[in-house]
Parts: sequence; structure tokens; C-alpha cells
Amino acid sequence: MVTRQIFDEPHLVQAVFKGDVEEVEELLAEGEEANYQDAERRSVLHAAAFCGLHQVTALLLAHGARVNAKDNRWATPLHRACASGYEDDNTHQLKPEPVDVKKTVEVLLRHQADVNARDKFWQTPLHVAAANNAVSCAELIIPLQNNVNISDRAGRTSLHHAAYNGHTAMVELLLQNNATCNFFDKRDRRAIHWAAYMGHTEVISLLVSHGADVNVRDKDYYTPLHCAAANGRLSALRQLLTLGADVDAPNSCGNSPLHVACLNGKEDIADELLAAGAHISAVNCRGQTPLHYAAASTHGAGCLEVLLRHRGAVVNCPSQDGRTPLHMAAIHGRCSRAQTLLEAGAHVDAQDVQGCTALHVAARHGHDLLLGGLLLAGAACDTGDPGQDETRPAAIQQSAF
Repeated sequence: MVTRQIFDEPHLVQAVFKGDVEEVEELLAEGEEANYQDAERRSVLHAAAFCGLHQVTALLLAHGARVNAKDNRWATPLHRACASGYEDDNTHQLKPEPVDVKKTVEVLLRHQADVNARDKFWQTPLHVAAANNAVSCAELIIPLQNNVNISDRAGRTSLHHAAYNGHTAMVELLLQNNATCNFFDKRDRRAIHWAAYMGHTEVISLLVSHGADVNVRDKDYYTPLHCAAANGRLSALRQLLTLGADVDAPNSCGNSPLHVACLNGKEDIADELLAAGAHISAVNCRGQTPLHYAAASTHGAGCLEVLLRHRGAVVNCPSQDGRTPLHMAAIHGRCSRAQTLLEAGAHVDAQDVQGCTALHVAARHGHDLLLGGLLLAGAACDTGDPGQDETRPAAIQQSAF
């Protein structure tokens, strides 16, 4: 039920959303259906629970409302109460009855609401409370929960959800009640991976104080440092480095956090990693350095400048297939980056294992502007593309001009 449709709903539903206890009581006495469900199978009790109206909730239950009714997402009224977002709101302008989610949850639990009920995502009310920072709801549910480490369809526990959303108080509550900080989801990601990805430094501190490993790896061998680097979380990255994170840890593709930062165009992260001693020319499983990624990626221009500003970047380093960073810039049509590489000493006629130069690959991918720049830089156009026919040199010149 949404506000724009409220006037199309039965009077009982409208009264619930207004929080008018007297009108709800009158309508129920007149025989209004306490178990009415809308097109998405959300009941009147779902609405009352979501709005945090404990008196209305009690009235509906007294008139036979089903406490564990499920909507089309399999969410119960207890799920909805935990998702309401009204926990600290006692001044909602549409509701004469004061909003009190905690009392609403207490009413539902007294009427045997199932704390272990799962929605379509296999999430229990505790998962929902953790994601929405409903601490008072969680405090009521945890003593009744079979297992605070129960996982949803993605393998994530309530702690994963609290950590992802940066709910420090919720994380602390869960850890105090035997939540396992090293429990992993279906991609082997721990809560600290998600906290690092979202940049929640206080949560990271809490998790580490309870035994979380700053160098733990997920299924793709990503560490929390990779996660912070990928999403540009500078404060979290600095914190992890201070806590002993391996600055050059390779993932399953051999990419270090510096590779990941350059791939995602996070120049401030790249600068910080280099200052922390990251290997500027580390190679991944394909022999590519961070400079290869900076030359190719959509937002890598700033990272390219950062890498070239630091000593040690090998501008002509070939990958396993013989491609230099200039080849990568040519493949992806990065004109300004190709010019920067040439000014830094890139060999304009360097050949890959197939004998192709940057000019060949730029022509093959139709990057006309880049072709002109390479020719102006002295690229040889009198050799054919090994992967094309003998007329290719003429095609290169024609394309360039």
C-alpha cells in the first residue's frame, strides 16, 4: 500500500494509515475485515506494524488478524515493523497515535509472531532489523532467535547487513550476542569486506576488535583492502593499512589493490597505496601492471598521472601477450592518455606477440583521432597488420587523414 493509492483502499486501511484508533475500533465493531489484503497481499496488520502503531496493532489482533500473515514477498507484520524506519520518530504528522515500533514489536511477539519467519530472500525479521538499524526491535528478537548467525539466500547474516549499512550500534549489539564476525556469505565475503567496501571505519574497528582478519579473502581472493580500493574509500583504506593489511595482496586474477584502484579510476586511492609502499609495477596473471589498467579504463586518466609521477612505473612493460600500456590506450581509444604515455617515453612502434603496434590496434578498432596522434608521433605505417591483409597500411593512412 502506498500513499497515492490510499483513498482507493477500504475505510479500515485509511483509518490505520491515519493512526486513528477510535475509527479503527468503530470500523472493526461494524464488521470491517481485519484480514483484508491488497493486491500485493499486504494485510491491514502489515500496515499497522509498518507504521509502528501498537494500539492499532493490538486492536487488529484482538479482532482475529493473522499475526504471521505473509505478503507476496513472504514478509510478515514483524518483518514490516522492523523495516519501518520509525524507531526514533514520535512526531509523525499523519498519526494521532504516537509511533512506537518497540511497543508494536512487543505486541506482535506477545501474540506469537514468528521470529524465525523468512521472506522470499530468506531473511528473518532480525536481518531486516539489522539492515534498518532497528536496535530496539533487535533487542527484543535476539533472545527468541534460534541463531543470530542464520544466513539469507545470499548467505549473509544479520551482521553482514548491519556492517554494509554502517550501523555501528547494531553491529555492537550483534557481536555482544555471539554473532560471528568471520561468517562468510556465498561469495565468501565477511562482514569486514562489506564494511570496507562502504567505508564504515567504526564498524571495521569493532569487527577487528572481535577477531576479524584484515587480510581475509573472498571467493575471488579479494581482501578488505581490495574492496576499499575498488569503491574509493580512502579513510577505510588508510585504517586497514594501519591495521596491517597487505598492500600488495593479489586476488584470483593476480590484481593488487593498486590494480583495482586504477581499473576503477580511484586516483586518491592509488596515490595512498603508492605512499604505503605498493609495488608500482606489480604484474597480474596476464602480465599487466597497474599502468596497463590506468591506460585502458574509462576513468583511469588521473591514475595514469599518479603512476607516472611516482618513480618506478615501467612505461614500456609488455604483458604476456606483448601489449604495452600504449597498446591498451590504443585499443580503448584513450587519445590523451596515449599522448601522455608517449611524452613519458613510450615506444610508439612497440610490437605485441602478433607483431602489432599501437597504430595497428587503433586502426583495427576504428579510433581515427588516435591514429592521427600516433602518426604525428612518428609511428611507422609501412608495415602491415599481421592480422589483416596486405592493403592495411594504406587503410591506416586513409583512416588517419
